[in-house]
Amino acid sequence: MNIKEMLEKILKDLRAVGDVDASAIVSRDGLLIAADIPQNINAEAFAAMTAAMLGAAETATSELGKGVPDRVIVEGKEGKIIATGAGSKALLVVMTNPKANLGLVLFKIGKASDKIKEVLK
Repeated sequence: MNIKEMLEKILKDLRAVGDVDASAIVSRDGLLIAADIPQNINAEAFAAMTAAMLGAAETATSELGKGVPDRVIVEGKEGKIIATGAGSKALLVVMTNPKANLGLVLFKIGKASDKIKEVLK
């Protein structure tokens, strides 16, 4: 199994949680590495916007002396977007449905992030 296939398997396993509608592994500068995203979503735009979102949060918390955030969560009526670091090279971004069990999703995201770090080291 090559690196791309390993990353895609991590994303498929994450979707199996049930509350995850889409997920992507994104470079720190916003380039799409791997994705499990429905056809109606522009994966490249999703990657770029979510990387910018986490980058802005990191800048804000750093400037305020609060360190680097573990994750950024955006909540809306149609669901949540969660972005978290996955090592020094990548981010993991997940979209959930509105009724997602956030505790379970965050637990699974943490496990997936650790796996991504190992694959991309």
